[in-house]
Amino acid sequence: MVHVLVAGRIHPAGPELLRQTPGFTVELVDEVSTASYAPLVGRADAVLIRTQPMPAEVIAAAPALRIVSRHGVGYDAVDVAALTARGIPLAIVGDVNSGAVAEHTLMLMLALFKRALGYDRDLRNGGWNRRNTFEATELDGKTLLLFGFGRIGRKVAKLAQAFGMQVVAHDPFTPDAAIRAAGAEPVADTTAALAAADVVSVHVPLTGGKALLGAAELARMKPSAFIVNTARGGLIDEAALADALAEGRLAGAGLDVFEAEPPLTSNRLFASDRVLLSPHSAGLTEECAKRMSLSAMGNIVDFFAGTLDPALVVNRASLPQA
Repeated sequence: MVHVLVAGRIHPAGPELLRQTPGFTVELVDEVSTASYAPLVGRADAVLIRTQPMPAEVIAAAPALRIVSRHGVGYDAVDVAALTARGIPLAIVGDVNSGAVAEHTLMLMLALFKRALGYDRDLRNGGWNRRNTFEATELDGKTLLLFGFGRIGRKVAKLAQAFGMQVVAHDPFTPDAAIRAAGAEPVADTTAALAAADVVSVHVPLTGGKALLGAAELARMKPSAFIVNTARGGLIDEAALADALAEGRLAGAGLDVFEAEPPLTSNRLFASDRVLLSPHSAGLTEECAKRMSLSAMGNIVDFFAGTLDPALVVNRASLPQA
């Protein structure tokens, strides 16, 4: 029997798929933390993992481990080198969450432009006359700068264009022709692009542990501009962002991801009425959660059947047929 450890609560469709597949047993851990699943890896042939770290020492404690399947597409928190050294493939889900994340990104943008939180709060406290401040703004005609033009970035661009936004994109890995074909304008000079943007949205992985947008980059933006992050915590320097917001150098921010997750409530961004927050939930709609659960569990079933799609494997050299 193949024993599968599910590290973190997922939609029940995935575990049910496994229960209906002969030759597998499943063990479920609700909490999304390394401490909650690490003591159980010793008997796992496969681990399905959420967003929590999987460091080398946890991998070393799993002698029977043959595959790790990520409940998503990012793998910053997994020690891929340690897996590869053992010949253990790391699988990710296919294009199952890009639409949900793109919708969430537009939701944050709309709420920021329309001052949704402030209007709601003030109206509940009798502040009807805030309507006469005329502070809400329109997306139509505004410039959106995208960092990253992969699956999510392209869908964000399409949604933004439907609102009449002008979309520019910086992505050194996507040909300019492909960006233009999607109706956006490629930009190489991010200094000028940051200065011109009305909203900046990031859709790239975190690499090298360095913020993509730090104090210097934020300082180039207009005081009326917004910033949105539904990609990875750490892409935006939170301390620099808190400073810029407190000093009125940025109009607001929408954040779904954080440098530390869950973030401490003492995080300075929590105290800012210019910030709209969500708990890393952009890809966790009911529909998307089901798709990710089935895809992540399906990767494990396919691996042991010898039919795992190599396109879904991060370290393809670890596949048995490689």
